[in-house]
Amino acid sequence: MAKHVGVKLPQDLVELLKKQRVVGVLATFSEKGLPHTTPISCILPKGEESILISIHKEHTGYHNMVWQKKVMLNIMGEGNMAYSILGRAGVVRAPSMVHPLMNVVRLDVIDIKSDRSILTRVDSGVQWSFTSSEAEELVRNLFMELKDLVKSL
Repeated sequence: MAKHVGVKLPQDLVELLKKQRVVGVLATFSEKGLPHTTPISCILPKGEESILISIHKEHTGYHNMVWQKKVMLNIMGEGNMAYSILGRAGVVRAPSMVHPLMNVVRLDVIDIKSDRSILTRVDSGVQWSFTSSEAEELVRNLFMELKDLVKSL
């Protein structure tokens, strides 16, 4: 059962996002009203009311969020963490200074709900690893860019 949390990122979610090992699921809608989900791994909180993400400029989810503006980002993690964040998307940097195919988007929080279930428990979020040393370097650099933007925006 969903529970309204408010308009500020809960502290446990902020701490989880700062670990830089989270995969969130970004939900968008196309101009034709078709739903679309996108896994996002470069996610960083910007204070308590915004989140920065890095996303490929050709991804359908990116095109949908530029058109629609409103998105939902679901994040689940260990300790029975399950949040869905309704946000308004705005492009901060296109292209990214790290890679020409990546763009940086800020999601300003409109509302947050807890999706914890009374029947089941989230023991861990999505577990992932890098596919290569080059991928690890790219993601590390994308996170450094997000951290710099957190300070300067």
